[in-house]
Amino acid sequence: MRQPYLLLDIDGVLIPFPDYDGTTPATHVRHDVVPAGRSADDPVAVWLNPDHGRLLVDVFRNGTVSPVWCTSWRRDATTLIGPLLGLPPLPYVDLPRPQITTSHPNGYLWKRDYVDTWLGDAPAIWIDDDFASLDHAWAVERTARGMATLLIQPDPHVGLQVEHLAQATVWVDRLSRVGTGAPGAAPGVEAA
Repeated sequence: MRQPYLLLDIDGVLIPFPDYDGTTPATHVRHDVVPAGRSADDPVAVWLNPDHGRLLVDVFRNGTVSPVWCTSWRRDATTLIGPLLGLPPLPYVDLPRPQITTSHPNGYLWKRDYVDTWLGDAPAIWIDDDFASLDHAWAVERTARGMATLLIQPDPHVGLQVEHLAQATVWVDRLSRVGTGAPGAAPGVEAA
């Protein structure tokens, strides 16, 4: 079986958006980071759950997925966010910086066309908080064409949960048992 990529977003997944009252989950700790191109006297505050690093390393360590950042943080994901969680350096999808006013300019997540090209025919688990119905349809179509695809969509105010990683692990295990040879033979597309 070809090893699936695990595409991992950051905002809304590892860094939850503040709730409507401005609070973040109590499990998360504040860090000030300075993204590339930003002045050191103008850091960005991010809230990260220290347990996420251990949980993700456990998934990576079993060697059944190839983890890749898929985030607008781009290289900063591996130089700023990853180290705060104790993650090893990971490759990243080099997404452009589009001039858009919505994350769904064509009715689906703006990253999707770039991800589709980047993935080629590789199987993938994609964890992002911002999928639209057209993204789920894309994943179903990809899977039907023999490129197993699982979308996991955490609540952006809560972020990544243990059950999301358990879902990914179970899916990869099922995928390895069934293989990816025939269209439709892979596990179905699911969303969390």
